Amino acid sequence: MLWVGTSWKMNKTLAEASDYATRLAAALSDGAPTGVQPFIIPPATALTTVRAILGSDSPVELGIQNAHWADAGAWTGEISVPQAADAGATLVEIGHSERREFFAETDRTVNLKVKASLTHGLRPLLCCGEPGEVFDAGGSVDHIMAQVAAGLDGVDDVSRVLIAYEPIWAIGEHGREARPEDIEGVFAALDAEYGDKVECILYGGSVNQGNAEETLQVKGVNGLFVGRSAWQVDGYLELLRIAAAQA
Repeated sequence: MLWVGTSWKMNKTLAEASDYATRLAAALSDGAPTGVQPFIIPPATALTTVRAILGSDSPVELGIQNAHWADAGAWTGEISVPQAADAGATLVEIGHSERREFFAETDRTVNLKVKASLTHGLRPLLCCGEPGEVFDAGGSVDHIMAQVAAGLDGVDDVSRVLIAYEPIWAIGEHGREARPEDIEGVFAALDAEYGDKVECILYGGSVNQGNAEETLQVKGVNGLFVGRSAWQVDGYLELLRIAAAQA
């Protein structure tokens, strides 16, 4: 099964989210493409709206972009995993490089969030990625393997975990597209260590309709975690079609 999803980051009003969800639900009314598991991760403000439009029988998994490790408490501005589940999330994005850089996310807090997600029956989407200077120095594999090991420390059963490799140098508006040879080493290492243990291992970083097919052909890539090229429904549906042809 190839997982193909998108995080909207801090984008879309309720009206825009509703329009996207309505069009997506209509396009997938007969189910997801064979061999593909779609997922979308809207901002928290739109979670319940999107869930209501998609419906409980939707083939689309719905995620939240962050959640606290505590079930409840004096954590102003945070959302707990139980609250995320109550709002309709089935998946939690954890450890994105933007969270690590700008919001003091650490390997320790990532690990706590992975454990909390699993405790409450949600799938953790564990993000990992190396900065450009590490890539240039040839240290990508060691960096990523250490990051993932820290995120999964003490987790005995990782079968519901998704790992998303998103090199920092490749993500965002000014990121550069990775060539297959840029990511083959990392995926070889991830596949050897986790390929038969986790739910899937995805690639994210300037993924678009033009490079999705060759990215999915890299050994060990079991899905795509997409940014702006999937923020419009037609673009996302095209990526699902490309994935289905590779599944």
